[in-house]
Amino acid sequence: MRNTAKLTTAVLAAGALTFALSACGSSGSDSASDTSGPLVVAASPTPHAEILNYVKENLAKKAGLDLEVKEFTDYVTPNTATEDGSVGANYFQNQPYLDDFNKKRGTHIVPVVTVHLEPLGLYSHKVKSADTLKSGATIAVPNDSVNEARALKLLDANGIITLKDGVGNEATPSDIAKNPKNLKFKELEAAQTPRSLDDVDAAVVNGNYAIEADLKPATDALVLESAKNNPYGNFLAVKEGNEDDPRVKKLAKLLTSAEVKKFIEDKYAGSVLASF
Repeated sequence: MRNTAKLTTAVLAAGALTFALSACGSSGSDSASDTSGPLVVAASPTPHAEILNYVKENLAKKAGLDLEVKEFTDYVTPNTATEDGSVGANYFQNQPYLDDFNKKRGTHIVPVVTVHLEPLGLYSHKVKSADTLKSGATIAVPNDSVNEARALKLLDANGIITLKDGVGNEATPSDIAKNPKNLKFKELEAAQTPRSLDDVDAAVVNGNYAIEADLKPATDALVLESAKNNPYGNFLAVKEGNEDDPRVKKLAKLLTSAEVKKFIEDKYAGSVLASF
């Protein structure tokens, strides 16, 4: 991907050491505090870095924004790098994940603007609609706490099951109050759910893994999350106190522009939904 730095764990470790040493030996100029330099944004490769690179190559110069995109394939380093100032912002996560991360890691990351949703969907190679799932059918769901709860909430929202009142973002099959079809649930790593479609009756698949498996959420999903008021929208985030950085404000405006919305619609055809 053009003009995008891909970081390995070793490079990240070296970068963190360099940052720590420079902070001790200088006044601490870094990506977050030097607002005259480029805004460095940590992002997952797809679709986040792709969207940012569209902004960088088509919109940033006219807006007077010097933007640098760094790709990360893990979900920890973008937040820790934002917290320590190695990068000025990140774009990869949703609110339930960030809330859990801040609580467990003691970080102070806050959202700036929500940009898109990678909709969770129910898919099947065996039935054409959710109504035709047979009694006792097996549904594969992601096994991590946030995505499993999200999958169960999707089924609840579409009348397939009913969850107990007040169930939060750590719901499991034990929190199902009504299961009229006596569905069984197979808990798998999120990345494995699309690969399970030949072995189960249906599977709940995250949007990014659906894209990788050549599934088209807009047409292939039996039921699909809506982007409206969805807490799982992915957003631009910064360390608390940096929300008013003029570079961040420019990027937030560009990420929610008509041009970016069209780019998302044209490129992802319903696999990624603009949330603005």
